[in-house]
Amino acid sequence: MQFEVWAPQAGRVTLHCEGATRALERDPERAGWWRTEAEATDGTRYGYALDEGPVLPDPRSRRQPDGPDGLSAVVEHERYAWRSRWTGRPLPGAVLYELHVGTYTPEGTLDAAAARLEHLVELGVSHVELMPLCPFPGRHGWGYEGVSLWAVHEPYGGPEALKRFVDRAHELGLGVVLDVVHNHLGPSGNYLPAFGPYFTDTHHTPWGSAVNLDAPGSDEVRAYLLGSALSWLRDYRIDGLRLDAVHALADTRACHFLEELSTAVDALSADLGRPLFLIAESDLNDPRLITPRAEGGLGLHAQWNDDFHHALHTALTGESQGYYADFARAPLASLAKTLTGGYFHDGTWSSFRGRSHGRPLDRTRTAGHRLLGYSQTHDQIGNRAQGDRLAASLSPGLAACAAALVLTAPFTPMLFMGEEWAAGTPWQFFTDHTDPELAEAVRRGRRREFAEHGWAEEDVPDPQDPATRDRSCLDWSELDREPHARVLAWYRRLLALRHEQPDLTDPDLADTKIAHDEGRRWLAFRRGDVRVAVNLAKSTAAIPLGPREARVLAAWEPVEAPGTDGVLHVPGESCVVLLQA
Repeated sequence: MQFEVWAPQAGRVTLHCEGATRALERDPERAGWWRTEAEATDGTRYGYALDEGPVLPDPRSRRQPDGPDGLSAVVEHERYAWRSRWTGRPLPGAVLYELHVGTYTPEGTLDAAAARLEHLVELGVSHVELMPLCPFPGRHGWGYEGVSLWAVHEPYGGPEALKRFVDRAHELGLGVVLDVVHNHLGPSGNYLPAFGPYFTDTHHTPWGSAVNLDAPGSDEVRAYLLGSALSWLRDYRIDGLRLDAVHALADTRACHFLEELSTAVDALSADLGRPLFLIAESDLNDPRLITPRAEGGLGLHAQWNDDFHHALHTALTGESQGYYADFARAPLASLAKTLTGGYFHDGTWSSFRGRSHGRPLDRTRTAGHRLLGYSQTHDQIGNRAQGDRLAASLSPGLAACAAALVLTAPFTPMLFMGEEWAAGTPWQFFTDHTDPELAEAVRRGRRREFAEHGWAEEDVPDPQDPATRDRSCLDWSELDREPHARVLAWYRRLLALRHEQPDLTDPDLADTKIAHDEGRRWLAFRRGDVRVAVNLAKSTAAIPLGPREARVLAAWEPVEAPGTDGVLHVPGESCVVLLQA
């Protein structure tokens, strides 16, 4: 088979393959590339030595059996016999479920997670969004410090296990989305700088030198990232990618990397004959991100909407620290603004940033499904000092209100694993760095960060302690106990309503009509003929819905339909979904 590697600064490149060595020759047609032929099959171990340096893993390694520091292994993707006859599942009308393989089950493997997929089918979601799977040092971690962007973390089961997971999901009718990180690589096990200018000091990010998207050599770096993205979609039959922190992709070229990526993904979708999509994480509140390329945008298909989360979180909890401050001044008004306009900061002043921020969405041209709405994510839970979920501080009634707002809003809903039964387990920040100095730096940095906010050192879990990961694993025995069973039944009912009521998947943002009372803490909105009323106060709220006849579709507490006066009486910390004629 052919081995090739981009190493533009090397004077000599040697292939080390199963104990034998072979010199690579320069590719006369591609500057900086080296190539050779050698006998190899699936599983063959190999690596490259540059000049007089050590043997390093392949930057495009498809497998790292011994972790990021070990030799690469050949993967013959065509050897896998796919069982499912999958034609895809598009983003419009979807409900996503964010899942971390290492804590979804105590085993922490893809095969163990696949065995729990029927739970998601019964729940009523449409897609599983897997947190990053690329190899990282150690066994357990969030995955955002991965390296080898074409490979699968071996402790999760490696490439074959991912294919089995996707195959099983597709057999059950579930799409699979993968979280990928292009804005940085982990500090340990990252050998890309030895091969070429994968990073540049032209720009800097919170993680150091930026990935090289616009400096000399960036054509090949962009091709590297594009190839990795397309490989997940093609070779593993993934249905969509979640792109981590795209605001940290520094690119001054006329054609932004994200536009190039969206063009390539749309072309692959047409070639494969099934829908593929890209979802960005971005804090820019810039509509161009999700505007079609034909209209001058970057052409991504959706983005996470943190503004909706922040407004909802402040309304539920009353928290006002940090970036919550602007939302907490009038939380229900903030929530109403995001429900009808998508962004809260749409050119308004952001006290957290000390400047104005964002620009308005065109509600008449931007479909609601292009924004993901959620009450919890791995970030919003795990970046709290103790990784506490909403259920740790909210009553079951308020948790039910959060679910109602997420699952009936005009966005693509997303749940975080365990949320659907108000899991009592936290989800904490954990690492398993094998470098002692890096491990200690992460431990101290985490505790220093929260000490600035008044946390005692002993109250901040040690990321390197295996117990921190273990505490973060879901406890599946909770499903049959109260109040978890009741919360789970509520989520299932709300998700069933999304299938039963077309108005709940209508993408028209401009059609959402809303009313609220900040003092009495109630909010109600209309989507077509569906009415949603939420009472966050402890006392019963009288909410005027108008004289039209209404029928209760779902209620957290028993509720009578409005009488002739059109007033709906909602018990404290409760919610109701109605259908009005």
